[in-house]
Amino acid sequence: MKEHCDHQVDCLKMIQLILDGEATDQQLARLKDNLVSCQPCIQMYHLEQEVKELLTKRMEKKCCPEQLVATIKSKILTFS
Repeated sequence: MKEHCDHQVDCLKMIQLILDGEATDQQLARLKDNLVSCQPCIQMYHLEQEVKELLTKRMEKKCCPEQLVATIKSKILTFS
């Protein structure tokens, strides 16, 4: 198992795409192959997964007031 990853930035981008559900099948297969032998990427994957789960659980969805939505839409139409 590798102790150092030479492509950490690229791997992180791929991990984020996968966790966000935006990765292609090719990217998914590439990361799976990499996770078999790269300890830093395995750790990074688990950390990113935990952060995403924590943020998802902690974030509270709040609706905008209708007046704010109407004002924003009006301003957008003005600039169009």
